[in-house]
Parts: sequence; C-alpha cells; structure tokens
Amino acid sequence: MASLNKVQLIGFTGRAPEMRYTPEGTATASVQLATSETWKDRESGNKREHTEWHRLVFFGRLADVIGQYGKTGQMLYVEGKLRTRKWTDKDSGIDRYTTEIVVAEFKFLRDSQQENSGGAAESESGDIAQAAAKPEGKARHSSKTKPAANSAVQEEADVPF
Repeated sequence: MASLNKVQLIGFTGRAPEMRYTPEGTATASVQLATSETWKDRESGNKREHTEWHRLVFFGRLADVIGQYGKTGQMLYVEGKLRTRKWTDKDSGIDRYTTEIVVAEFKFLRDSQQENSGGAAESESGDIAQAAAKPEGKARHSSKTKPAANSAVQEEADVPF
C-alpha cells in the first residue's frame, strides 16, 4: 500500500530566517511559522485561540530565496513533508528528537491588514519559490500553483535570478 507524507500550511513567520551552509556550500534556512485557530468556548462564551508553531527547513535555492526575501511577521503558504531528526544534546548527552517540515515549495502572501492599510508590503509570486526548486529554473504552471488572488504577481523581468 502506498503512503503519503504531505503538509500544507498558511501562517506567519515568527522571525527572520536563520541561514546556514553545509560544508559543501548548500544553503539551508530555518523559519518558525505560526498557525492559529480561534473558537468560541461553549461554557463561558469567550473567544479562545490556540497558536501552533512549526519548524520549517528550506534547502538549496529555496533557502536562498527565503533568506533574501523572508522577514518577521510575513504570511507564507508552504508545502512540504514531515521529517523527524534525532540529535544528541551537547550538555546532557541525551538523545533528542525534532520534527520539522522540509519545504518543497512556498509562496509569499499578503495579509488583508497590509493591503487595507495601504502599506507597501513585499509580496512575491509563488513562481519564484517554485522556479527555485526546479533545476532548469522554470516554474510549474498548474491550477494549484497559480498565485492566490490576493498575492501580487511579479513580472518575469523582476525575478532576481
């Protein structure tokens, strides 16, 4: 039987990306992404909210793009897969585990507050992130990869690579 390991999230970054490089020179970036849900408490009638934090990991050209354009509080759409890593704590020598999302593609999104306030929020077409994942540098074009209606579409001449 086949299996599926796929994650899709829309949320806000908690801080600017942390860039690192492997000994071979491959770029890696780590980003914390917050997703929230709200509901009305049945017993008290008060509005409740729960925020979940996700660790995102970007590799190669995707890491370069998020490192260059990513910033704190930015709305992102990401697709990827779950991966659990085992590592040893340097101080205690105890084995630890980290579950993270290895990003396969992502899009910078504008949130409605930035659009309504007239702010010049930086928003990129999802094609930039998708093109970065392709070795030939061409973006995939399908109904699921088109930029969202509320994201700004950037002309190909503006793409930084």
